[in-house]
Amino acid sequence: MLNALTAQAPDKILALMAAYREDPRDTKIDLGVGVYKDATGLTPVMRAVKSAERQLVETQDTKVYTGLAGDPAFSDALSTLVLGADKPVDRLASVATPGGTGAIRQGLELVRMASPDAKLWLSMPTWPNHPAIAKYLGITVAEYRYFDTDTGGVDFDAMMDDLGRADAGDVVMLHGCCHNPTGANLTLDQWKTVADLLIVRGLIPFVDIAYQGFGDGLDADAAGMRALLAKVPEALIAASCSKNFGVYRERTGLLMAIAPSADKLKVTQGAMSTLNRLNFSFPPDHGARVVTTILTDDALRADWAAELEDVRSGMLGLREALATALRDRVGSDRFGFLAAHRGMFSLLGATPDQVEMMRRDHGIYMVGDSRINIAGLNDRTVPLLADAIVAAGV
Repeated sequence: MLNALTAQAPDKILALMAAYREDPRDTKIDLGVGVYKDATGLTPVMRAVKSAERQLVETQDTKVYTGLAGDPAFSDALSTLVLGADKPVDRLASVATPGGTGAIRQGLELVRMASPDAKLWLSMPTWPNHPAIAKYLGITVAEYRYFDTDTGGVDFDAMMDDLGRADAGDVVMLHGCCHNPTGANLTLDQWKTVADLLIVRGLIPFVDIAYQGFGDGLDADAAGMRALLAKVPEALIAASCSKNFGVYRERTGLLMAIAPSADKLKVTQGAMSTLNRLNFSFPPDHGARVVTTILTDDALRADWAAELEDVRSGMLGLREALATALRDRVGSDRFGFLAAHRGMFSLLGATPDQVEMMRRDHGIYMVGDSRINIAGLNDRTVPLLADAIVAAGV
Protein backbone atom coordinates (compact mmCIF):
# COMPACT_ATOMS: atom_id res chain seq x y z
CA MET A 1 0.00 0.00 0.00
CA LEU A 2 2.62 2.56 1.04
CA ASN A 3 4.49 1.92 -2.20
CA ALA A 4 1.67 3.76 -3.95
CA LEU A 5 2.36 7.01 -2.10
CA THR A 6 3.89 9.87 -4.04
CA ALA A 7 6.14 12.59 -2.65
CA GLN A 8 4.31 15.64 -1.35
CA ALA A 9 5.40 19.15 -2.24
CA PRO A 10 7.66 20.50 0.53
CA ASP A 11 6.28 23.28 2.71
CA LYS A 12 7.84 26.48 1.41
CA ILE A 13 7.98 28.21 4.79
CA LEU A 14 9.58 25.20 6.48
CA ALA A 15 12.15 25.09 3.68
CA LEU A 16 12.78 28.80 4.16
CA MET A 17 13.32 28.25 7.89
CA ALA A 18 15.87 25.53 7.17
CA ALA A 19 17.75 27.76 4.72
CA TYR A 20 17.80 30.57 7.27
CA ARG A 21 19.26 28.31 9.97
CA GLU A 22 22.05 27.22 7.62
CA ASP A 23 22.97 30.79 6.62
CA PRO A 24 26.16 31.76 8.54
CA ARG A 25 25.77 35.54 8.11
CA ASP A 26 25.37 37.58 11.30
CA THR A 27 23.21 40.12 9.46
CA LYS A 28 20.59 37.62 8.25
CA ILE A 29 16.94 38.45 8.99
CA ASP A 30 14.06 35.96 9.25
CA LEU A 31 10.84 37.54 7.98
CA GLY A 32 9.26 34.31 6.81
CA VAL A 33 7.98 32.26 9.73
CA GLY A 34 4.51 33.37 10.87
CA VAL A 35 5.02 33.66 14.61
CA TYR A 36 5.36 36.72 16.79
CA LYS A 37 8.90 37.50 17.94
CA ASP A 38 10.09 40.21 20.29
CA ALA A 39 13.05 42.53 19.70
CA THR A 40 15.47 39.78 20.76
CA GLY A 41 14.06 37.30 18.26
CA LEU A 42 12.28 35.18 20.88
CA THR A 43 8.62 34.21 21.16
CA PRO A 44 8.12 34.68 24.92
CA VAL A 45 5.55 33.05 27.17
CA MET A 46 3.18 35.81 28.24
CA ARG A 47 3.15 36.75 31.93
CA ALA A 48 -0.54 35.91 32.36
CA VAL A 49 -0.03 32.53 30.69
CA LYS A 50 2.72 31.63 33.17
CA SER A 51 0.52 32.71 36.08
CA ALA A 52 -2.46 30.75 34.81
CA GLU A 53 -0.34 27.65 34.31
CA ARG A 54 0.95 27.89 37.87
CA GLN A 55 -2.64 28.06 39.09
CA LEU A 56 -3.53 24.97 37.06
CA VAL A 57 -0.57 22.99 38.38
CA GLU A 58 -1.60 23.79 41.94
CA THR A 59 -5.35 23.26 41.62
CA GLN A 60 -6.03 20.82 38.77
CA ASP A 61 -6.87 17.41 40.19
CA THR A 62 -7.61 15.38 37.03
CA LYS A 63 -6.59 14.96 33.42
CA VAL A 64 -9.74 13.13 32.41
CA TYR A 65 -11.29 13.92 29.04
CA THR A 66 -13.42 16.99 28.56
CA GLY A 67 -16.64 16.67 26.55
CA LEU A 68 -16.54 16.27 22.78
CA ALA A 69 -17.07 20.02 22.39
CA GLY A 70 -14.45 20.88 24.99
CA ASP A 71 -14.89 22.74 28.26
CA PRO A 72 -18.07 24.90 28.09
CA ALA A 73 -16.32 27.61 30.12
CA PHE A 74 -13.70 27.94 27.39
CA SER A 75 -16.31 28.25 24.65
CA ASP A 76 -18.19 30.85 26.67
CA ALA A 77 -15.11 32.93 27.51
CA LEU A 78 -13.53 32.90 24.05
CA SER A 79 -16.78 33.38 22.14
CA THR A 80 -17.47 36.46 24.27
CA LEU A 81 -14.01 37.82 23.54
CA VAL A 82 -14.50 37.30 19.81
CA LEU A 83 -18.19 38.04 19.32
CA GLY A 84 -18.77 40.48 22.19
CA ALA A 85 -21.17 40.47 25.11
CA ASP A 86 -24.14 40.63 22.73
CA LYS A 87 -23.36 37.29 21.09
CA PRO A 88 -26.49 35.38 19.96
CA VAL A 89 -26.42 32.70 22.67
CA ASP A 90 -29.71 31.18 21.52
CA ARG A 91 -28.19 30.42 18.09
CA LEU A 92 -24.50 29.91 18.92
CA ALA A 93 -22.91 26.45 18.67
CA SER A 94 -19.21 25.94 19.38
CA VAL A 95 -16.53 23.28 19.72
CA ALA A 96 -12.94 23.48 20.91
CA THR A 97 -10.39 22.49 18.27
CA PRO A 98 -6.64 21.85 17.93
CA GLY A 99 -5.71 25.43 17.11
CA GLY A 100 -7.17 27.80 14.55
CA THR A 101 -6.17 25.40 11.78
CA GLY A 102 -8.27 22.72 13.44
CA ALA A 103 -11.20 25.14 13.55
CA ILE A 104 -10.82 25.83 9.82
CA ARG A 105 -10.66 22.11 9.09
CA GLN A 106 -13.71 21.32 11.22
CA GLY A 107 -15.62 24.24 9.70
CA LEU A 108 -14.93 23.04 6.18
CA GLU A 109 -15.90 19.51 7.21
CA LEU A 110 -19.18 21.01 8.42
CA VAL A 111 -19.66 22.77 5.08
CA ARG A 112 -19.11 19.50 3.25
CA MET A 113 -21.52 17.70 5.56
CA ALA A 114 -24.27 20.31 5.24
CA SER A 115 -23.84 21.33 1.60
CA PRO A 116 -21.44 19.15 -0.38
CA ASP A 117 -21.94 21.16 -3.59
CA ALA A 118 -21.16 24.53 -2.01
CA LYS A 119 -18.27 26.48 -3.47
CA LEU A 120 -15.71 28.13 -1.18
CA TRP A 121 -14.68 31.66 -2.17
CA LEU A 122 -11.21 32.71 -0.99
CA SER A 123 -9.50 36.07 -1.17
CA MET A 124 -6.68 36.35 -3.66
CA PRO A 125 -4.21 35.99 -2.02
CA THR A 126 -5.03 34.15 1.19
CA TRP A 127 -3.37 31.92 3.79
CA PRO A 128 -2.13 28.87 1.80
CA ASN A 129 -3.79 26.38 4.17
CA HIS A 130 -7.26 27.67 3.23
CA PRO A 131 -7.19 26.30 -0.34
CA ALA A 132 -5.04 23.32 0.64
CA ILE A 133 -7.54 22.02 3.20
CA ALA A 134 -10.54 22.75 0.99
CA LYS A 135 -9.07 20.95 -2.00
CA TYR A 136 -8.08 17.96 0.12
CA LEU A 137 -11.69 17.72 1.29
CA GLY A 138 -12.95 17.93 -2.28
CA ILE A 139 -14.57 21.34 -1.86
CA THR A 140 -14.62 23.46 -5.01
CA VAL A 141 -12.61 26.66 -4.57
CA ALA A 142 -13.12 30.01 -6.30
CA GLU A 143 -11.20 33.24 -5.78
CA TYR A 144 -12.27 36.83 -5.36
CA ARG A 145 -9.88 39.69 -6.00
CA TYR A 146 -8.82 41.42 -2.81
CA PHE A 147 -5.42 43.11 -2.85
CA ASP A 148 -4.54 46.12 -4.99
CA THR A 149 -0.82 45.81 -5.71
CA ASP A 150 -0.63 49.40 -6.92
CA THR A 151 -1.96 50.99 -3.73
CA GLY A 152 -1.16 48.28 -1.19
CA GLY A 153 -4.81 48.41 -0.06
CA VAL A 154 -8.02 46.46 -0.61
CA ASP A 155 -9.43 46.43 -4.14
CA PHE A 156 -12.95 46.61 -2.78
CA ASP A 157 -14.77 47.21 -6.06
CA ALA A 158 -13.14 44.13 -7.59
CA MET A 159 -13.95 42.09 -4.49
CA MET A 160 -17.61 43.06 -4.65
CA ASP A 161 -17.74 42.41 -8.39
CA ASP A 162 -16.38 38.89 -7.99
CA LEU A 163 -18.59 38.00 -5.01
CA GLY A 164 -21.55 39.34 -6.97
CA ARG A 165 -21.16 36.31 -9.23
CA ALA A 166 -21.23 33.74 -6.41
CA ASP A 167 -24.16 31.36 -6.26
CA ALA A 168 -26.64 31.09 -3.42
CA GLY A 169 -25.36 28.66 -0.80
CA ASP A 170 -21.69 29.34 -1.54
CA VAL A 171 -19.37 30.06 1.38
CA VAL A 172 -17.17 33.16 1.54
CA MET A 173 -13.99 33.03 3.63
CA LEU A 174 -13.20 36.39 5.23
CA HIS A 175 -10.22 37.35 7.38
CA GLY A 176 -11.54 38.88 10.60
CA CYS A 177 -8.60 41.28 10.91
CA CYS A 178 -4.90 41.57 10.07
CA HIS A 179 -5.30 39.89 6.67
CA ASN A 180 -2.75 37.17 6.01
CA PRO A 181 -0.65 37.66 3.88
CA THR A 182 -1.39 41.24 2.80
CA GLY A 183 -2.00 43.18 6.04
CA ALA A 184 -4.73 45.16 4.22
CA ASN A 185 -8.11 45.18 5.96
CA LEU A 186 -11.69 46.10 5.18
CA THR A 187 -13.10 49.24 6.78
CA LEU A 188 -16.14 49.04 9.05
CA ASP A 189 -18.38 50.43 6.29
CA GLN A 190 -16.98 47.89 3.83
CA TRP A 191 -17.76 45.05 6.25
CA LYS A 192 -21.37 46.25 6.35
CA THR A 193 -21.52 46.46 2.56
CA VAL A 194 -20.17 42.91 2.29
CA ALA A 195 -22.86 41.77 4.73
CA ASP A 196 -25.56 43.32 2.53
CA LEU A 197 -24.17 41.54 -0.53
CA LEU A 198 -24.03 38.21 1.27
CA ILE A 199 -27.68 38.56 2.25
CA VAL A 200 -28.80 39.50 -1.27
CA ARG A 201 -26.81 36.68 -2.88
CA GLY A 202 -27.66 34.07 -0.22
CA LEU A 203 -24.00 33.49 0.70
CA ILE A 204 -22.64 32.18 4.01
CA PRO A 205 -19.67 33.92 5.64
CA PHE A 206 -16.86 31.91 7.21
CA VAL A 207 -14.69 34.30 9.23
CA ASP A 208 -11.14 33.30 10.14
CA ILE A 209 -9.99 35.50 13.04
CA ALA A 210 -6.48 34.52 14.11
CA TYR A 211 -4.94 37.87 15.10
CA GLN A 212 -7.48 39.65 17.30
CA GLY A 213 -5.62 42.30 19.29
CA PHE A 214 -2.68 42.55 16.88
CA GLY A 215 -4.18 45.29 14.71
CA ASP A 216 -6.10 48.18 16.29
CA GLY A 217 -7.09 46.55 19.60
CA LEU A 218 -9.23 43.66 20.82
CA ASP A 219 -12.64 45.22 20.20
CA ALA A 220 -11.61 47.32 17.19
CA ASP A 221 -10.22 44.25 15.43
CA ALA A 222 -13.54 42.44 15.84
CA ALA A 223 -15.83 45.40 15.07
CA GLY A 224 -16.21 44.75 11.35
CA MET A 225 -16.87 41.06 11.82
CA ARG A 226 -19.40 41.76 14.56
CA ALA A 227 -21.21 44.26 12.32
CA LEU A 228 -21.44 41.62 9.60
CA LEU A 229 -22.60 38.89 11.97
CA ALA A 230 -25.34 41.17 13.32
CA LYS A 231 -26.87 41.23 9.83
CA VAL A 232 -26.44 37.78 8.30
CA PRO A 233 -28.75 34.87 9.22
CA GLU A 234 -25.99 32.27 9.67
CA ALA A 235 -22.20 32.12 9.79
CA LEU A 236 -19.10 30.15 10.73
CA ILE A 237 -16.23 31.64 12.75
CA ALA A 238 -12.83 30.09 13.41
CA ALA A 239 -10.84 31.65 16.25
CA SER A 240 -7.23 31.00 17.24
CA CYS A 241 -5.46 31.70 20.54
CA SER A 242 -2.00 30.96 19.15
CA LYS A 243 -1.03 34.55 18.48
CA ASN A 244 -2.83 36.79 20.97
CA PHE A 245 -2.18 34.43 23.89
CA GLY A 246 1.12 33.10 22.52
CA VAL A 247 0.10 29.48 23.12
CA TYR A 248 1.20 28.24 19.69
CA ARG A 249 2.21 24.74 20.74
CA GLU A 250 -0.86 24.20 22.94
CA ARG A 251 -3.11 24.15 19.82
CA THR A 252 -5.99 26.19 21.20
CA GLY A 253 -8.84 27.14 18.90
CA LEU A 254 -12.62 27.39 18.70
CA LEU A 255 -15.07 26.82 15.88
CA MET A 256 -18.33 28.73 16.24
CA ALA A 257 -21.47 28.46 14.15
CA ILE A 258 -24.37 30.89 14.26
CA ALA A 259 -27.43 28.84 13.36
CA PRO A 260 -30.23 30.39 11.28
CA SER A 261 -32.69 29.89 14.14
CA ALA A 262 -32.81 28.71 17.73
CA ASP A 263 -34.59 25.59 16.50
CA LYS A 264 -31.53 24.62 14.48
CA LEU A 265 -29.06 25.10 17.32
CA LYS A 266 -29.23 21.57 18.73
CA VAL A 267 -28.67 19.82 15.40
CA THR A 268 -25.85 22.22 14.53
CA GLN A 269 -24.12 21.61 17.85
CA GLY A 270 -24.60 17.86 17.44
CA ALA A 271 -23.03 17.87 13.98
CA MET A 272 -20.01 19.82 15.19
CA SER A 273 -19.49 17.54 18.19
CA THR A 274 -19.75 14.50 15.91
CA LEU A 275 -17.06 15.89 13.64
CA ASN A 276 -14.80 16.34 16.66
CA ARG A 277 -15.46 12.71 17.63
CA LEU A 278 -14.64 11.44 14.15
CA ASN A 279 -11.49 13.51 13.67
CA PHE A 280 -9.77 13.50 17.06
CA SER A 281 -12.37 12.54 19.65
CA PHE A 282 -11.88 14.94 22.58
CA PRO A 283 -10.11 18.25 21.94
CA PRO A 284 -6.91 19.29 23.76
CA ASP A 285 -7.60 21.13 27.00
CA HIS A 286 -4.46 22.61 28.56
CA GLY A 287 -4.29 25.71 26.39
CA ALA A 288 -8.05 26.13 26.53
CA ARG A 289 -8.00 26.00 30.33
CA VAL A 290 -5.14 28.52 30.45
CA VAL A 291 -7.09 30.91 28.23
CA THR A 292 -10.23 30.42 30.30
CA THR A 293 -8.33 31.12 33.51
CA ILE A 294 -6.98 34.36 32.07
CA LEU A 295 -10.27 35.59 30.65
CA THR A 296 -12.23 34.87 33.84
CA ASP A 297 -9.73 36.39 36.30
CA ASP A 298 -9.81 40.19 36.37
CA ALA A 299 -6.17 40.63 37.36
CA LEU A 300 -4.82 38.10 34.85
CA ARG A 301 -7.01 39.48 32.09
CA ALA A 302 -5.79 43.02 32.72
CA ASP A 303 -2.15 41.90 32.68
CA TRP A 304 -2.69 39.88 29.48
CA ALA A 305 -4.42 42.80 27.77
CA ALA A 306 -1.60 45.15 28.77
CA GLU A 307 1.09 42.84 27.41
CA LEU A 308 -0.91 42.28 24.22
CA GLU A 309 -1.17 46.04 23.78
CA ASP A 310 2.62 46.28 24.09
CA VAL A 311 2.95 43.66 21.36
CA ARG A 312 0.49 45.52 19.12
CA SER A 313 2.06 48.93 19.60
CA GLY A 314 5.53 47.48 19.06
CA MET A 315 4.53 46.11 15.66
CA LEU A 316 2.93 49.41 14.69
CA GLY A 317 6.14 51.18 15.65
CA LEU A 318 8.15 48.85 13.43
CA ARG A 319 5.75 49.45 10.55
CA GLU A 320 6.10 53.20 10.88
CA ALA A 321 9.88 52.96 11.20
CA LEU A 322 10.17 50.85 8.04
CA ALA A 323 7.86 53.14 6.06
CA THR A 324 9.88 56.16 7.21
CA ALA A 325 13.21 54.51 6.38
CA LEU A 326 11.99 53.71 2.88
CA ARG A 327 10.58 57.20 2.42
CA ASP A 328 13.98 58.64 3.29
CA ARG A 329 15.70 56.34 0.79
CA VAL A 330 13.34 56.56 -2.21
CA GLY A 331 12.14 60.14 -1.76
CA SER A 332 8.45 59.24 -1.97
CA ASP A 333 5.67 57.71 0.12
CA ARG A 334 5.09 54.72 -2.15
CA PHE A 335 5.79 52.38 0.76
CA GLY A 336 3.40 54.25 3.04
CA PHE A 337 1.01 51.31 2.88
CA LEU A 338 3.33 49.47 5.28
CA ALA A 339 2.35 51.87 8.06
CA ALA A 340 -1.33 51.58 7.14
CA HIS A 341 -1.37 47.78 7.22
CA ARG A 342 -2.16 45.91 10.42
CA GLY A 343 -0.99 42.70 12.04
CA MET A 344 2.19 40.76 11.52
CA PHE A 345 2.20 40.61 7.73
CA SER A 346 2.51 42.81 4.67
CA LEU A 347 3.12 42.15 0.99
CA LEU A 348 6.02 44.24 -0.27
CA GLY A 349 5.10 43.86 -3.93
CA ALA A 350 8.50 42.40 -4.86
CA THR A 351 8.92 39.90 -7.67
CA PRO A 352 10.25 36.39 -6.95
CA ASP A 353 13.56 37.44 -8.52
CA GLN A 354 13.79 40.45 -6.21
CA VAL A 355 12.94 38.25 -3.21
CA GLU A 356 15.72 35.87 -4.21
CA MET A 357 18.14 38.78 -4.69
CA MET A 358 17.42 40.07 -1.18
CA ARG A 359 18.02 36.61 0.25
CA ARG A 360 21.20 36.02 -1.75
CA ASP A 361 22.81 39.43 -1.37
CA HIS A 362 21.48 40.62 1.99
CA GLY A 363 20.39 37.54 3.96
CA ILE A 364 16.76 38.71 4.01
CA TYR A 365 14.47 35.68 4.22
CA MET A 366 10.83 36.15 3.18
CA VAL A 367 8.20 34.05 1.43
CA GLY A 368 8.41 34.04 -2.37
CA ASP A 369 5.34 36.25 -2.78
CA SER A 370 7.21 38.92 -0.75
CA ARG A 371 5.16 38.50 2.43
CA ILE A 372 7.16 39.82 5.36
CA ASN A 373 6.58 39.24 9.05
CA ILE A 374 6.91 42.68 10.62
CA ALA A 375 7.49 41.05 14.03
CA GLY A 376 10.73 39.62 12.67
CA LEU A 377 12.25 43.12 12.68
CA ASN A 378 13.81 45.28 15.37
CA ASP A 379 15.40 48.72 15.54
CA ARG A 380 18.71 47.36 14.26
CA THR A 381 17.33 45.43 11.29
CA VAL A 382 14.78 47.96 9.96
CA PRO A 383 17.45 49.98 8.10
CA LEU A 384 19.06 46.76 6.81
CA LEU A 385 15.76 45.68 5.29
CA ALA A 386 15.13 49.15 3.85
CA ASP A 387 18.57 49.09 2.19
CA ALA A 388 17.91 45.65 0.74
CA ILE A 389 14.50 46.66 -0.64
CA VAL A 390 16.00 49.66 -2.40
CA ALA A 391 18.99 47.69 -3.70
CA ALA A 392 16.66 45.06 -5.15
CA GLY A 393 14.70 47.75 -7.01
CA VAL A 394 11.36 46.91 -5.41
